[in-house]
Amino acid sequence: MSTIAAKSNIDNKVRIQVKKKKAGAGQYILGVLLGIYTLFCLLPIILVFVIAFSDEKSIVSNGFSYFPQKLSLEGFRYVFKYGSQLAVSYGATIFITVVGTLLGLLVMSLLSYGLSRRDFRLRRALSIFVMIPMLFSGGQLASYIIFTTVYHMKDSIWLLILPLMVTTMNVIILRTYIQMSIPDELMESARIDGASEYRTFFQIVLPLMKPALASVGFMMATAYWNDWQNALLYITSESKTPLQLLLVRIQRSIEFLLNNKNVTGSAMLAMQQNVPQYSCIMATVITVVGPIMIVYPFFQKYFVKGLTVGSVKG
Repeated sequence: MSTIAAKSNIDNKVRIQVKKKKAGAGQYILGVLLGIYTLFCLLPIILVFVIAFSDEKSIVSNGFSYFPQKLSLEGFRYVFKYGSQLAVSYGATIFITVVGTLLGLLVMSLLSYGLSRRDFRLRRALSIFVMIPMLFSGGQLASYIIFTTVYHMKDSIWLLILPLMVTTMNVIILRTYIQMSIPDELMESARIDGASEYRTFFQIVLPLMKPALASVGFMMATAYWNDWQNALLYITSESKTPLQLLLVRIQRSIEFLLNNKNVTGSAMLAMQQNVPQYSCIMATVITVVGPIMIVYPFFQKYFVKGLTVGSVKG
């Protein structure tokens, strides 16, 4: 019996070692595949940076290359010619992003808390009301008429904040997080101790929602930062022009200058010939995406945790 038990123990050890070797080989293969995928994702970004710092003539003659013959800052110089307006647009975009994200998180977290409470009487009606915009939309023309003729908000910076402040998917994410990750016993104990719903939310629920708020807040901030269509429709004054709309106008001015064959005058012709089209476009891309790329690593751990916490209960 002892020899049989010893053989079984040896067999189990051999099986465990074989499984470990297979798992280790699988992890190496998966790591190699993920590394290749990451490289393919990084190559376009690297190319954008290289072209932004490349000389326009070398781009025209040799095409896009990771190893340019000559480096130049003409693209950034053309973008930075807008100087004060660029600073104003940066300030407007930062204001819109910060205020819109904070207000949106506050409103959606309050709404999500109400929808997560099973004893809330209007829970079903509000859930249907929140789901309707996800399935049906009045269209851009109807929104434009309502905002400009009914609300009289033409050329108001709040038109760049309010339309994106509440979205159905973010409300669902926050509501699900509350239901799956915050025990009902905490809220029930607070109610027994005499805490009101607002005090329960702000002192108990809200501090525990930090991972979900960080992940949703990052997505909201990215949406606010990249939004230019609402500004194109509603904003007319230069002091309220966000960064994205300014850069769209820069690109359109370059295209107009290059495609206009009726340009007269030696100065205009020289300007048309010296416009750094491709490097300027890539410089505008870096100007827009750069701050988001800098901020993303600080939110990455909260972003991952907010999407994974609550997926497994135990």
